Amino acid sequence: MIEKAVVLDEQAIRRALTRIAHEIIEKNKGIENCVLVGIKTRGIFLANRLAEKIEQIEGKKVAVGELDITLYRDDLTKKTTDGDPLVKGSDIPADITDKKVILVDDVLYTGRTVRAALDALVDIGRPAHIQLAVLVDRGHRELPIRADYVGKNVPTSLQEKISVSLTEVDSEDQVSILEK
Repeated sequence: MIEKAVVLDEQAIRRALTRIAHEIIEKNKGIENCVLVGIKTRGIFLANRLAEKIEQIEGKKVAVGELDITLYRDDLTKKTTDGDPLVKGSDIPADITDKKVILVDDVLYTGRTVRAALDALVDIGRPAHIQLAVLVDRGHRELPIRADYVGKNVPTSLQEKISVSLTEVDSEDQVSILEK
């Protein structure tokens, strides 16, 4: 893959997350009964960053959870030596029943990851509302799924790939378009 262009640098990612945090607070009229749930892997780091920004703005903590959707994927690939899928486990620290759950992920593309996350959430509890926050929406949906909060819309061709790098995993904050 060849890097084509940097779409978001560290400052642009920080600004996008700050804006999303404000939008979450505004849409939900505060953060009462809200839980941020990051979809593994990069979604959890974005959820943690959003929680920090919300706390800076509101002066209150918002619960953050991690969701592993491995077993809910319809395109499951086996990654362990014995042929089983690699499951990292979910960790939702608060009961999500009757709460406003904001799912957080890095890129919204076909919608299949979000569909799997919805199935996984409903197995854990029955939220009052589920909203979706993504850093990048690249289009090309295969399912009728739309994000409530978007850091940046990046129209791409099917031959392009969005690469999200976060310091917690990749030692830098950057979103790039790669040519396949």
